[in-house]
Amino acid sequence: MIELQHVCKTFRQFRAVWDLSFRCESGDIFGFVGPNGAGKTTTMRMMATLLDPDYGDITIDGVSVLDEPEEIRRIIGYMPDYIGVYEGVEIREYLEFFAAAYRIAPDRRKKLVDEIMEITDLTSVEKKDVSTLSKGMRQRLCLAKTLVHDPKVLILDEPAAGLDPRARIELRLLLKELQKLGKTIIISSHILTELSDICTSVGIIERGIMLAAGKIEDILTDRSGGPAKQQKLFLKVLGSPDSAVAVLRSLPDIGGCEIDRGLITFTFMQPIESNPGLLRELLNRNVPVVTLAPATQNLEDIFLNVTKGIIA
Repeated sequence: MIELQHVCKTFRQFRAVWDLSFRCESGDIFGFVGPNGAGKTTTMRMMATLLDPDYGDITIDGVSVLDEPEEIRRIIGYMPDYIGVYEGVEIREYLEFFAAAYRIAPDRRKKLVDEIMEITDLTSVEKKDVSTLSKGMRQRLCLAKTLVHDPKVLILDEPAAGLDPRARIELRLLLKELQKLGKTIIISSHILTELSDICTSVGIIERGIMLAAGKIEDILTDRSGGPAKQQKLFLKVLGSPDSAVAVLRSLPDIGGCEIDRGLITFTFMQPIESNPGLLRELLNRNVPVVTLAPATQNLEDIFLNVTKGIIA
């Protein structure tokens, strides 16, 4: 559905995006993760035809952003990282204005706006002036505007930024509902745990370079999704864990030992193939091992593992 091939973008001497390649399949919710200045917004603007790549190409539903930008604009709905609404108008008037801008016939507009307000849960407040809306409701309205022309693909740049916890939950549920309606969604965010809850695939970008991309489950279980520098393990022992921690701290390539409710977690700076050797060493030192296994990772663990924390 969406494919980026060796995309590059520079601004004078600043390299914003470099040799970026990834795919997003039809029906996916693709989470675009990275620190500030990583290149997320620049990439999304190129997808939305607001910027041209210097090199490479982006295709959406088989259409090139360079060759057929007008067709791309019919396929996508783009929601930028800032809220732009016309104040002094009611919610229904606002949506009908954009329906007219998309040249939707007058006899279809009312039904269309009714359907969009129902999907985005705006029907009960359709008479409200946009200027009176909370930020969460404004985000919902901007998303409703993005749906007016029934796009196949939604490109949402930081839609959860600045929202309170309840509004974030409501947004997450809405995105899942839109996925059920057949939309393909690309969403950028710094809220990594929320992305792992709703996304089917993810890309981690830093300084304009894609460090890992693929299905969430593959990235969480297969370190080939990114350059593994270390692994996190947990150790359960008989009796008190204190003596086991002392042994671990005396070994090379071991760091970050912590005890939580009797379970030891630590970092082992060796590949997974070295785990049997570590187990033998612990047993040789009379550590009463019950379990030694990889700790369950979340998206934040992977993000910290593959990024360097450098802000461009």
